[in-house]
Amino acid sequence: MALYFDLLWTFFKIGLFSFGGGYAMIPLMKMEIERHGWLSLQEFADLVAVSQMTPGPIGINAATFIGIRTAGISGAIVSTLGVVLPSFVIIIIIARLLNAFRTNRIVDAVIKGIRPATIGLIATAILFFAELSIFRGYIGLDTIGTWIAGKGGPKLNFALNPGGCIIFVLILILVRRFKLHPILGVVLSGILGVFLMG
Repeated sequence: MALYFDLLWTFFKIGLFSFGGGYAMIPLMKMEIERHGWLSLQEFADLVAVSQMTPGPIGINAATFIGIRTAGISGAIVSTLGVVLPSFVIIIIIARLLNAFRTNRIVDAVIKGIRPATIGLIATAILFFAELSIFRGYIGLDTIGTWIAGKGGPKLNFALNPGGCIIFVLILILVRRFKLHPILGVVLSGILGVFLMG
C-alpha cells in the first residue's frame, strides 16, 4: 500500500508543478525516479524516446510505464491518475472562473513569471538528453562556463558522440530548412541510430 501511495503522491507533485507540458516534466520526473531508484537514467531516457513515438502525452505515457514497471497494472492506474489529477482539477477551476482570470493582473503576472521557469525546465531536459546521446559525460554549468570563458579550473569531462552529432545535425536541418514532419524525424532518427549508434 505504501508503494501505491508513493506513486500517487510522486506523480501528483510532478503533474501539479509541471508548467509547460511534457518536456517541462522531464527534469522533475528524472529527479523523482533517481530518488526512488525506479529506473536507471539510461532506462528513463529510453522511456522518454519511446513515449515520443506512442500516442498520448509524454508525461502520462511515462507515468503509466513507471507505474506498471514498479507495481503492475494497479501501479500504472495509480501513477496515471496522480499525474492527470492536478491538471484536471485546475482546468475545471479555470473554466469556472475564466472571465475573472482574464482580467486579473496578479494571475497575468504569475503566468509571465512561470514562462521563464518553463524554458529553464525544458533546457534542463535538453542537457540531460545531450549527455546521453550527443556527448559522452556530464555537462554541468561549471563545465560549460569554463569552456566558454576559456579559463583554467575543471577540465572538460565530456566528449562528442559522432553518431549522435550526425543524427542531431541532420534532423535539425531537415526540420528547420525542409519542414520535415516530426514523426518522420523520429522514424528516421531510429533508423539512423541502428547504423550510427548500434
